[in-house]
Amino acid sequence: MTILIAGGGIAGLTLGLTLQQIGLRFQIYEAARDLKPMGVGINLQPNAVRELFDLGLETELNALGVRTGQLGFYSKLGKTIWEEPRGMDAGYAWPQYSVHRGELQMMLYRVLAKRAGADCIVTGARAAGYENTDCGAALLLADGRRIEGSLAVAADGIHSALRAQMVPSEGAPIWNGRILWRAATRAPAFKGGAAMAMIGHDHLRLVAYPISMPDADGRVIMNWIAEKSFDPSAPWRKEDWNRPADIREFLPDFQGWRFDWIDVPALIHGAESVFEYPMVDRDPLARWTDGNVTLMGDAAHPTYPVGSNGASQAIVDARVIGAQLLQHGINAAALKAYEAEVRPIATAVGLANRAGGGPDGVLQQVEDLCGGDFQNIHEVIPQAKLAAHAARYKSLAGFSIEDLNARPATIPAGATIA
Repeated sequence: MTILIAGGGIAGLTLGLTLQQIGLRFQIYEAARDLKPMGVGINLQPNAVRELFDLGLETELNALGVRTGQLGFYSKLGKTIWEEPRGMDAGYAWPQYSVHRGELQMMLYRVLAKRAGADCIVTGARAAGYENTDCGAALLLADGRRIEGSLAVAADGIHSALRAQMVPSEGAPIWNGRILWRAATRAPAFKGGAAMAMIGHDHLRLVAYPISMPDADGRVIMNWIAEKSFDPSAPWRKEDWNRPADIREFLPDFQGWRFDWIDVPALIHGAESVFEYPMVDRDPLARWTDGNVTLMGDAAHPTYPVGSNGASQAIVDARVIGAQLLQHGINAAALKAYEAEVRPIATAVGLANRAGGGPDGVLQQVEDLCGGDFQNIHEVIPQAKLAAHAARYKSLAGFSIEDLNARPATIPAGATIA
């Protein structure tokens, strides 16, 4: 029997690659008629990169992204609050990457099609629901088709039809009052050319990092996200990665953000296209699994993108599903074991991101304490407190340096289902 996957994004494609690696039949059903790169930059944390390396994708990732070397937090005046090394510079056995989300998705698609055959992905096939059957599960498509398999996995995103069937009273995603404007601009590199910067505070901030190496002129493709808070009770436009934005809605707020290492207004002006997206999540669920059907990625645990953890957790989800299938067989027990391992971590991360417990929480702390203006940050917040805050989130999200480096592979090399 075949494992049915609803959704051909990063989560579904990584699950497909994992199932192919361990010798299981699968079929991906993707709503879009043509897969094409969407979105802008994302970060892949070392815990996810490890899994992609174990899928044999190191060469592809090196060609695709930038090995992130530093993460820094800066006040609205451009002053340094905290900087730390990232990836292998921090002591991980695996790097962190900054990549274009759409290019990552297309790379996974190309590799999967080469390894498993292009017919493993059916496009123009939107999932509408599911059924548990005597023999496994059936995926119900919007065009009326009913596809039977052994298990079904929902990787169909924050608007998952399978999640909506499991939790029919849930309603729309929850908006926290913030709007994100995302784009990529050819701009001068800063802080050595492989650094990620978070600037501002809870009500107005900018995140920037390169998704290409510096060219001969020292310029990179700089991914950036501008963020502004509004009244959460105000009406908001439904999330859509493809909605073009008008920079006049937010550029005036950043007009004075010109520092000796980054010129934010120039960064915004330099983008060919800017896209708008509201910051939304959903309440954590008490369960992800219904019999022979389970949720993964944003279908299971959509969260605010404040810890660079969304895509990474989706990749980890896929690998844990594969590991549990190896251990328990192709049955509901494997899905329950996956959920038992991953759901507590994803729930804790989502709640921490909501409550300001993500790594960027120090921005608002400094804003509250001194308005972002200081001569010596350690007179505002002791360095030990800043270091402890950074370490706490890594541990919560499952990528503390010591634990990750010591952890055995999620799927042992060469493991297959006999």
